[in-house]
Amino acid sequence: MARPASARVVWLTALAMVLLVAQGVATTVRAAPDSFADLAEKVSPAVVNITTSTMVEAAANPGPELPEGLPFDDFFRQFRDQQGGPQQPRRSSALGSGFVISEDGFVVTNNHVIEGADEIMIEFTDGKNLAAEVIGTDPKTDIALLKVEATEPLTHVPFGDSDTARVGDWVLAVGNPLGQGFSVSAGIVSARNRELSGSYDDYIQTDAAINRGNSGGPLFNMAGEVVGVNTAILSPNGGSIGIGFSMASNVVQNVVHQLQEFGETRRGWLGVRIQDVTADVAEAMGLEAAKGALVTDVPEGPAMDAGIQAGDLITSFDGVDVDDTRGLVRQVGNTEVGKAVRVVILRDGQTQTIKVTLGRRETAEGTPIEEAVVEQTPSSAKVLGMTLSELSATNREEMNLPADLTGLLVVEIDETTQAFEKGLRAGDVITEAGQQPVDTIGALEASIQETRDAGRKSLLLLVRRNNDPRFVALGVDE
Repeated sequence: MARPASARVVWLTALAMVLLVAQGVATTVRAAPDSFADLAEKVSPAVVNITTSTMVEAAANPGPELPEGLPFDDFFRQFRDQQGGPQQPRRSSALGSGFVISEDGFVVTNNHVIEGADEIMIEFTDGKNLAAEVIGTDPKTDIALLKVEATEPLTHVPFGDSDTARVGDWVLAVGNPLGQGFSVSAGIVSARNRELSGSYDDYIQTDAAINRGNSGGPLFNMAGEVVGVNTAILSPNGGSIGIGFSMASNVVQNVVHQLQEFGETRRGWLGVRIQDVTADVAEAMGLEAAKGALVTDVPEGPAMDAGIQAGDLITSFDGVDVDDTRGLVRQVGNTEVGKAVRVVILRDGQTQTIKVTLGRRETAEGTPIEEAVVEQTPSSAKVLGMTLSELSATNREEMNLPADLTGLLVVEIDETTQAFEKGLRAGDVITEAGQQPVDTIGALEASIQETRDAGRKSLLLLVRRNNDPRFVALGVDE
């Protein structure tokens, strides 16, 4: 039976609309820019070359001066160093990149670009050169803020929201690679939330070519906003192999704001030592999921004043869920000094909310903890594959342990046991078992039995090595 003409028209019209929508979606997903020229032209006036000059000790007759970042500079430096001779001061130059963030002349770059410099010169795309002064630096994020004085408003670029950058998004890196002058390279966001070596690291990984001299330059999104500051590369030969790292703009903005206001960073400080919750630690604590930040130590500070204790599990900070230690450290650091925040903890299976007034990390770092003498009666036994001894004045002195430390000293350990596999070694001190202090063999054995009676397979131990605490979960199967 033939289909009515009107029905065929409706069906063909609907099919055409579906195809058009599908084509539009495909275009949206797959479309790449025809050219980066407009974007490069728009942002380049705000990107600067940075040349630093420093007086250093060097051999007499050192040969020609070459700025760092040029080809073959390692060869020339090695040749020059081999000449020997008496040491005398000389002036050394280095190259980097940066970008202007305000019309009145604030410039962002990497701390390692200008660290130790006596003179800093900023070169713009039009060839103009201006001297710069250092407003402030933050070695922890490798960010520095400079200031130049110009006779007219400067072209500048805005920060973007790095949290909206997605893996696969196009990005443009602009800078001064290997001293070649203004250069652009395009790529995509390869990964997010990379951590290299710092507590506050939040790097965007990109395959846009980044080389020596690009340090401190901006990473742009397609809207011409800075989403990262090019900082480091991963390379076996010192050149770009498509693995570059840019500090996320949301981290940079917070640092820059503090440097502008105070000339230094002022990070929040909670005052706890913490570790991630592993699967076996979660099982030993009876947790449903391996989440949160486990408190291993509470020195004098805001957390102690508020009543937080070692063994508490921090699950929320200032209204934000805590997934791991890295997230908590970053969030605390980004919180205003002196702010009273609510910290949700899990203690003995019960949830509590504690209000803590944050201190300042920069002031607290390196503060010593007072010590007091505590005498112990020695005793020893073999437990869970470890030969343990109760602490005494004698073994404290032999092991160079703090006088106020209480617990059980690991004297010897069987290398075939789980304790050895989990990283325990002779010289470690077990201070807690089942989140309760232990300073006698009997207390530890009682905790092991309580764990078995409760039907749990693992016992959570707090272990200190060189006064560095961590939790370890050991099996208690007989």
